[in-house]
Parts: sequence; structure tokens; C-alpha cells
Amino acid sequence: MIRPCRLSDAEQICEIYNHHVRNTVVTFEETPVAVDEMARRIATVTEKWPWFVWEEQGAIAGYAYAGMWKERSAYRFSVESTVYVAENRVRRGIGAALYRALLPELKVRGAHYVIGGIALPNDASVALHERLGFEKIGHFKEVGFKHGRWVDVGYWTLIL
Repeated sequence: MIRPCRLSDAEQICEIYNHHVRNTVVTFEETPVAVDEMARRIATVTEKWPWFVWEEQGAIAGYAYAGMWKERSAYRFSVESTVYVAENRVRRGIGAALYRALLPELKVRGAHYVIGGIALPNDASVALHERLGFEKIGHFKEVGFKHGRWVDVGYWTLIL
């Protein structure tokens, strides 16, 4: 079931996210996020933009949201999207379903341009974004350094 995120979801969202913080390069954060910090992030994002979770029998299996791309006022119609799925629930269509809920809601709320940044290589995330109509528009080589290696980031965009 897809539903809007609640502040009370912060702990389970941290479990999903912090797995990636500790074990992957898909996020460039290097320190696990505390529950109260995640709740603050949820509150900040949901003041304007949607944040959805996929819940199964009371457990969150994934989430997707979009937030402001940049703070300058002319960017106000552009957002950066994010989707994470629990490690034991990947490749089951949860990410795509979350995006299919997120994208129309972004349009309703006034977003025009959606940006997805992907740490590379990440064939699954690239395929997900391209299946949903995103186009690759940029590639930054060795822009991040995590877990002892340089990481590239590609950017995919979608005009709503």
C-alpha cells in the first residue's frame, strides 16, 4: 500500500536509508542519520512536496519523495526526486510504483522539472528512471569519494 509519509515513519525510513549510508555509495552521506533528524527532514519536505511510503503489514518497504532542487527562486518549479527500497524488497516493482504515485502528485503541486541523481554504476536505478521517461542529461566523473573509491554521478531529468 502506498500512502503519504508520517513523522512516525522516521525510524523505519532510517533503517532503510542508513543501510545505504553504511554499505553503499548510492547516497553520499557517510554518517547514519538519527531518527529525529529524519523526522525533521520529512517535516521540511512535506511542507510543500510529497513524500510517499510503501507499507506492507505495518512495515515500510520503500519510500519516495522530492524536494527543492536549489534555493534560488527561479528554481522553484524544479525538484530532485529520491527513491529507496529496503534491501530485502528490491526488484519487486516497489520503486516504480512509488515513482508512479510521486510524479503526478508533483505536477499537481506545481513541479515542472524533476531531477534524479544516480551514483554510478547503478544499472537498476538507471533502468527505473529511463522506464519512467527520464533522460540522461549529465555525468560528473569522480565527483564523490566514499568507501575508499571515487564515484561518478549521472543526472536524469523529466519534464512533467
